[in-house]
Amino acid sequence: MKQSMDMKMLQKLSPQQIQFIKLLQLNTLDMEQRVDEELLENPALEKKDEDEDEESPEKEIGEDDIQGIEEDLKLSGNEEEVIPKSEDEEPLEVAEEYEEDALFDIADYTSDDGDEDGYHLYEDGNGQEERKEMPIASNTTFHDSLIEQFEAIANDELDEKMGTQIIGSLDEDGYLRRNLDAIANDLAFSASVDCTVEQLEHTLHKIQSLDPPGIAARTLQECLLLQLKRLEKTRVGVLLALRIISDERYMEAFIKKHYEKLTKGLKIEEEQLKEAIAIIVKLNPKPGENDSNSKSQYVIPDFTLVNEEGRLEVSLNSRNVPPLRVSRSYIDTLKNYDKNPTSNKQVKDTVMFIKQKLDSAKWFIDSIKQRHNTLLMTMNAIARHQYQFFQDGDERTLKPMILKDIADKIGMDISTVSRVANSKYVDTEFGIFALKFFFSEGVTNDEGEEVSNKEIKRILQDCIGVEDKKNPFADERLMKILKEKGYPIARRTVAKYREQIGIPVARLRREL
Repeated sequence: MKQSMDMKMLQKLSPQQIQFIKLLQLNTLDMEQRVDEELLENPALEKKDEDEDEESPEKEIGEDDIQGIEEDLKLSGNEEEVIPKSEDEEPLEVAEEYEEDALFDIADYTSDDGDEDGYHLYEDGNGQEERKEMPIASNTTFHDSLIEQFEAIANDELDEKMGTQIIGSLDEDGYLRRNLDAIANDLAFSASVDCTVEQLEHTLHKIQSLDPPGIAARTLQECLLLQLKRLEKTRVGVLLALRIISDERYMEAFIKKHYEKLTKGLKIEEEQLKEAIAIIVKLNPKPGENDSNSKSQYVIPDFTLVNEEGRLEVSLNSRNVPPLRVSRSYIDTLKNYDKNPTSNKQVKDTVMFIKQKLDSAKWFIDSIKQRHNTLLMTMNAIARHQYQFFQDGDERTLKPMILKDIADKIGMDISTVSRVANSKYVDTEFGIFALKFFFSEGVTNDEGEEVSNKEIKRILQDCIGVEDKKNPFADERLMKILKEKGYPIARRTVAKYREQIGIPVARLRREL
């Protein structure tokens, strides 16, 4: 044990910087929820009423203050930026560094010049578009659907309780992963219901007869068998499919596509096996996931990019973020305290609380402004780099682009660009794209030109699409084809690209 003195340098983020980083990585929907949470937590932050008279505050504000408000509004992302046709234009201006002044100045809030109105954050847009609420699907889950079906066939109250417990134990895919012994214990402890495993097994069979077919299965094999048993058993293909799925050896050979083992073991012709396979592949391995009552997913674009005769106009979608301001009543309270100071400890504690909430509200609004500015700068840099793609929508015109390329253009850190690109979408005339779509590594072809690896993946997909399914291309063969087309890449790289586009190995692509 000994004492020693060390000198070292540490870099710490201020609370304002941490808040900005957290807001930056949120998409439009998450940002809307975050604003709602802040409004609930901080009484010094409030929405600006849409029908509030705009003229009265301006009577108290000088000409210089109005100009300051206008500058604040520009930083909030309300304007549209235009991308010139040429990349030789002046680079985008870098956002100013965030001020790290954590000290409280009462003059920021108690001045009589009405400066508090400078902290407004207005919605993006030109004011002509109609404000629409996000549609929310009012669908019931497959659990609710199953309970409704089971209540119609339940024998008694005990049967209904057991069925409800089993249905509630199904996972998202519709499988029963819990043991019946564990479900019996759950019923005994939570509902004081005494039942046996045999009774639960009988109730489970009832649930398995409900729709969708294959529901409440314990294994993939049981799920497929439940669906096959509902088909017409007079068909030869259905009987053969039942034999394949019910036998562990045949099912393993089917999964690995060892078709020779199946034809020899079952002593059947290739055409018969083809008919059985056609029936099996139409079965649903996840009956709960693809249920018609499942929850719908929506993508809300964070940016809108419009092509106006070769000029790209980028705007930020902030319609769901309400106009915010620092609470006028809290500011008035501080004004009164400044005019009539007191030594009362309780009053001082109250004033300190108000100061903290005012600071928090100001930082939050400033962080949103900085977030808007950073998002616009990043999207504009992406649009400039991928200008040709936004003109024709052809994926082959995408240029190689990594996070560092955009970070260098806007003068920010790579981690900042990564947070912007994460879970953000842009709406273009060619569709809605994730910002990650525009980032790709470069590959040098035989002519010395650097092309995006998306071009390699597209060629790879085309080659596999036209291959002979009875004898699909191995990765070695695909590597040679790409080399013939002028893209000398290694076999391991071919395998990596193939996996990235979701294509299995040659053996699993084989068909009869």
